Amino acid sequence: MESVEIRVRGQVQGVGFRPFVWRLAHDLGFAGHVLNDAQGVVIRARGARLAEFVEALRAQAPVLARVDAVEVAPFAGELGEGFEIVASEAGAVRTRVTPDAATCPDCLAETLGTGRRGGYGFTNCTHCGPRFSIVTGLPYDRAQTTMAEFPLCADCRGEYLDPSDRRFHAQPVACPICGPRIWTVPESADWLKEAAARLRGGDILAIKGLGGFHLACDAGNAAAIARLRARKNRPTKPLAVMGDLAMIGAACHLDALERARLAAPAAPIIVLALRDEPVEVCAGALAPGQDSLGWMLPYTPLHHLLIRAVARPLVMTSGNGSGQPQVISNEAALAELAEIADGFVLHDRAIARRLDDSVERITPQGPMVLRHARGRVPDVLDLPAGFGQGPQVVAYGGQMKGAICLTRDGQALLGHHLGDLDNVANIEAFEAADRDYRALFDHVPEVVAVDLHPGFRATLYGERAAGTRPLIRVQHHHAHLAACLGENGWGLEDGPVAGIILDGLGLGEDGTIWGGELLLGDYRHVARVAHLTPVPMPGGDRASRDPWRNLLAQLDHAGLQAQADRLLAGQPVGLLRQAMAKGMNAPLTSSAGRLFDAFAAAAGFVGSQSYEGEAAMGLESLARKAGDTGAGYPFGEGAQIDPAPMWRAWADDPDPVEAKARRFHRGLARAFAGRARDLVVQGAARAVVLSGGVLQNVVLQEELMTALGDVPVLLHHKVPANDGGLALGQALVAMARVMGGR
Repeated sequence: MESVEIRVRGQVQGVGFRPFVWRLAHDLGFAGHVLNDAQGVVIRARGARLAEFVEALRAQAPVLARVDAVEVAPFAGELGEGFEIVASEAGAVRTRVTPDAATCPDCLAETLGTGRRGGYGFTNCTHCGPRFSIVTGLPYDRAQTTMAEFPLCADCRGEYLDPSDRRFHAQPVACPICGPRIWTVPESADWLKEAAARLRGGDILAIKGLGGFHLACDAGNAAAIARLRARKNRPTKPLAVMGDLAMIGAACHLDALERARLAAPAAPIIVLALRDEPVEVCAGALAPGQDSLGWMLPYTPLHHLLIRAVARPLVMTSGNGSGQPQVISNEAALAELAEIADGFVLHDRAIARRLDDSVERITPQGPMVLRHARGRVPDVLDLPAGFGQGPQVVAYGGQMKGAICLTRDGQALLGHHLGDLDNVANIEAFEAADRDYRALFDHVPEVVAVDLHPGFRATLYGERAAGTRPLIRVQHHHAHLAACLGENGWGLEDGPVAGIILDGLGLGEDGTIWGGELLLGDYRHVARVAHLTPVPMPGGDRASRDPWRNLLAQLDHAGLQAQADRLLAGQPVGLLRQAMAKGMNAPLTSSAGRLFDAFAAAAGFVGSQSYEGEAAMGLESLARKAGDTGAGYPFGEGAQIDPAPMWRAWADDPDPVEAKARRFHRGLARAFAGRARDLVVQGAARAVVLSGGVLQNVVLQEELMTALGDVPVLLHHKVPANDGGLALGQALVAMARVMGGR
């Protein structure tokens, strides 16, 4: 029996992989040892059943593991007679950190039981608990996590060293004797009893969780929700709710796929359709103007204990002021949330990095990721065929929904949601995340990729970070297209696609603002085949906040000035018309997002948006209420997809607003889908890509899929269609250009 060294690469640290190997080796009669190093897991072993052993490493790996490669080579060193787990080795980092995982059933049973971890808010094992939120270095060992300051008691150490225990080498293992503790401010004898009583009584609490603080209140108490909104300056943006499956089912429709997604280890927020008469929650206060609500299950023992003690659904929204990063330290919470929260639930386990909750929804076409964060990062995507020998790239995304992407060794790591880069605190968090990712993963970029827009803060940062390295500027909508291609494994040489890219705004190659585009191309190059007819944005950036401004521009463009005067009576339409005529602070745009805003204003949205997409989300809800409305509104023919005919049809339509909303969605979808389908049928493209933030609209996505018929369509399922996925596309375009070719 020859000795071998087996290297296992992938998501194999912090998931119980070494204990799994230890048990497997004993079952199959192998001698040797297993250890972590900076590249993954190394097994040095001797045994007769090698093929069976190697196959089991893949087929029987722990539930949280992801095995990318198993490499076997001869080993010339000495091996003893037994098999053991030995100390980790350092070196150049090539492994990955496992995302944080929700409490497993075994740990939940312990937490709710009467044993030594009964009522303990930090129960975990190799199958669950904190990972990325606590790690400070690699390899992933307790000494390189924020648990390092909590020495193990004798009982926990016994579990940690017992190969038959599920806590064997579980790095965050803890108990009430040796682990982190929880307390309230103001102080109380029983944190859980005090917190539950205050929440039931209508108070707002700031609660320290896994990746940051939440602001919590009773989701069925309209007065408490109103106070939270007023104090946080969040007047209408939907609030996420936490509850158990029974609570969720009483308020929202819940199918098997949604139930499974909620209960997965990532434990994301899932956007669910509200019932006609939701129970136990004030749906109108939680999601004004919407027909859906975001829910998550408790995902830490602390949350499980709290939900059971309160016995009601709880609002769980990010613990931050409006537009600011989520607070992660006790000191910052006490200072920054004091004017919002009536009290605090704190603990003394430090949070190594800020992680917002992931947000997702299930559509008829599959899962859709709206926010890529806790539970999903730092997972990686395998790069498509042709990219394996590409350079190490760092890409910095766009201005909105900041995220960073690193590429190396045939994989791309898309970082977590960092917020909009329009305030100093978020910019500082963005820059800190860049330093953190590079240090943690030992990444030395050879190429830097940024958005084409010279004023984006991510672009400005990337220009400084690049130094003497190549800096590649990637057009915004090309990056959206490439992100979808990459997620779907479209190879570098797999040919051109037609990209329907619909979003709010992005600087075009011609210096104007794009956003309603049909592109033809691949990773290296794209051409603009068709687009929405550009119309002014009166007031510039203010048009992104005030939908009525876009309605004025659209109706005037369609020759419907009289309707504009009637609908917008009381608004300064005369002044804005003068500004548009002179081209003063009224840039032209083909933005689909601004077109949606305009139609939402026509459908009754009044005033300004308090959050991005508010008007369009309300319009989608209206469209969902309509039955079959027949043909959609017509759009103009040719390379410019002119909305003027649509507006004239709308003006003559006597039907209810819900039917009009649906006809708008259907008409827009058919206008783009018809042109894209022709490109595939004629052989100019091999598939159609759907990307951009507007494609988070499920009604629009369904209408596009129907109109596209049987041509191949590529959608987003793991990477956000919005700007949160932009950095992945930038990285792929940069790699393709550096690698050259046709």
